[in-house]
Amino acid sequence: MPRKFLRRWLPTDETMREHKHLRWMGRLLHDPNLWHLNRRSVAGAVSVGFFLAWVPIPIQMWIAALVAVLIRVNLPIAVMGVWMTNPITVAPMFLFAANLGAWILGRELTIGEFRFSWSWLTEQTDTFWEPLLLGCFVIGLTAAVGGNLLVRLVWRLHVLRHWQERRRRRLNPPVRPPFRN
Repeated sequence: MPRKFLRRWLPTDETMREHKHLRWMGRLLHDPNLWHLNRRSVAGAVSVGFFLAWVPIPIQMWIAALVAVLIRVNLPIAVMGVWMTNPITVAPMFLFAANLGAWILGRELTIGEFRFSWSWLTEQTDTFWEPLLLGCFVIGLTAAVGGNLLVRLVWRLHVLRHWQERRRRRLNPPVRPPFRN
């Protein structure tokens, strides 16, 4: 992954440290590993973000930030990784996860007629919480491993291409026209 591209879009560590909602973290945000853009840090952050995007709770970004600080991977990328779960995608994602979980458990997922009430939600939760959690875990784990491997592969290919270009330039320097008066 090109560092220059990522640096252009990611906030700086000073910006994050001075943010009014993050000041309470104090010295924890001074760890340079939270801001490094290397293959290990970015791949780990993508894994954290992609796994936590499939956790069906509303505080995914906070948990991603905490996990990034604990395992010392890139904090902004880990937080951005959970953004695949948003108000537009959350229903289809979790419905897919529940269906996958029901398929793994050998059950049929049945959701009754929708009513906007607390009693309907509690009734339905009893029938689909196990398949939902299992499906979310399986998909989250798959997304985390796949995202990590994909970042490492793309990063490696980018480095190899850069080395090849540098070697080609070294072996075939550009021909400069002779100096004329």
